[in-house]
Amino acid sequence: MKKILLVGAFFIGMISMNAQTKEELTTQKAEKQAVADAAQAEANALQAQIDALPGWRKGAFGTIGGSISEFSNWYSQGAANNASGNIGFTVNGFANLIEDKFFWRNNLNVNLGWVKLDNKDIATDSEDFNETTDVFNITSLYGRNIAKNLAISTLGEYRTTILNNFNDPGYLDLGVGLTWTPIENLVVVAHPLNYNFVFAKNDAVFESSLGAKIVADYTRQIGAVSFKSNFSTFQSYKNGDLSNFTWINSFGYNLWKMIGVGFDFGLRSNRQEAANFQGTTLSAADNKLQSYWLVGLNYQL
Repeated sequence: MKKILLVGAFFIGMISMNAQTKEELTTQKAEKQAVADAAQAEANALQAQIDALPGWRKGAFGTIGGSISEFSNWYSQGAANNASGNIGFTVNGFANLIEDKFFWRNNLNVNLGWVKLDNKDIATDSEDFNETTDVFNITSLYGRNIAKNLAISTLGEYRTTILNNFNDPGYLDLGVGLTWTPIENLVVVAHPLNYNFVFAKNDAVFESSLGAKIVADYTRQIGAVSFKSNFSTFQSYKNGDLSNFTWINSFGYNLWKMIGVGFDFGLRSNRQEAANFQGTTLSAADNKLQSYWLVGLNYQL
């Protein structure tokens, strides 16, 4: 009986020691975590001060997506023997010079995609990847501060396709006006004096004109999440059919080091492009909303 009591007391003592040890370790961990959180807060505050200093800010992130497949004797589908693929990527880059009296902001957006479907039972079927998504947009904004969040500015924006029909059409906006930065990372451009140069072979549809240019750009990174939204519109004073807008959005979530998952989508309205594609006049064109989206791996530089 004494042995049983001794063994029971021994086990009770071991359990008590383990419980105390666990409580002590939990307390120590909480203390260390509090110190680490305080140090991280100080590091974040110092980084914010560094980011606020005059000088260059540079960066880039984007999305890579794609799939490749091959089927042999897969009779349940229409093309039993085929090879298919879909590849696409986006690049969002910026290089901004921020000084006390002026700024110079430069942005680049590229979205390219290819797709193929090779039916091996048809000898004349193409084996090549064909261009699908084709977006190239570069902007440069220079401004002189006249108030804390307001500047006189000039903007140059060029957009076209580069895989197919380069500069046909191509758009070059040059204008002057005001730039407003109401909060950090948000830049709003309002240029009432802007000329929209249009370069294209089809002069019957595409036409340059004078108008107003409005751009809103928001780029930010919060922890593992990075995102960018850019809205750009030209409103022609000559004819509303010559107006257009493009809205591009990019999201990325970092999972490991510089790799994560990303999602991109864009919207555009351009009656001149619709009329050129449909082979009709501006007034008769069915100007449906253009769109694209891409999901894949995200990278950050």
